[in-house]
Amino acid sequence: MKEEKNYDNVIFGIHPVIEALEAEKNIDKILMINTLRSHSAKYISQIAKDRKISLNRVPLEKLQRITKANHQGVIAFTSPIEFNSLEVELAKIERSGEAPLILVLDRVNDVRNFGAIIRTAECAGVHTIVIPKKGAASINPETVKTSAGAIFNISICKEAGIDNALELIKSKGIHMVACTEKTDKEYYEADYTGPVAIVMGSEESGIAISNIKKCHESARIPLFGKTESLNVSVAAGIILYEAVRQRIHM
Repeated sequence: MKEEKNYDNVIFGIHPVIEALEAEKNIDKILMINTLRSHSAKYISQIAKDRKISLNRVPLEKLQRITKANHQGVIAFTSPIEFNSLEVELAKIERSGEAPLILVLDRVNDVRNFGAIIRTAECAGVHTIVIPKKGAASINPETVKTSAGAIFNISICKEAGIDNALELIKSKGIHMVACTEKTDKEYYEADYTGPVAIVMGSEESGIAISNIKKCHESARIPLFGKTESLNVSVAAGIILYEAVRQRIHM
């Protein structure tokens, strides 16, 4: 995962992190050095587990790159938004009577790309964006800025694993399209007119093969230049607005 570049949303130190957890602040994730085994560390871990907050054990060097302050081996990143449950969001969409348009991001970890994707998704009428607890970009001030505030107008679901999220989406009868170069079908040949979930991966590693296999079909954006791939936020815009085009003219 890429390092965060804006740390205005950081809480550091054992007691400040505990206080934030006990006050039920919106915590995006917690980083704890892998050698910390104190009673307080166990307490933080237990609260994180109970609240389903991602806690990663990392080397001391990673925390030192984030802050030189006395972090005592623990750093928490706050989130400006509440995350939603995918199951609850799917039920809400079903009650609305609208055909779901869902965007699933498999390991998109650049905050600026994530913010740009959020902005496009909100403009395109996406009902909810699904991200994994681990391997996703943090939601920090840079994400908010890049999204131009759209992050406050769209649902974001943080799930334990993208594989489980896809299984839940499939169980609701929603057609799933993987955006990947590992196919011969062009993006405009896929069907986005009904209930649909579009799955996209990071520029570095793409969508996990196991998750591509869970989808009903795959589609690619053709490239004619020498550059090997599009920026993922640009690719998301192309796919989402093809879905908009099809749904408007169906």
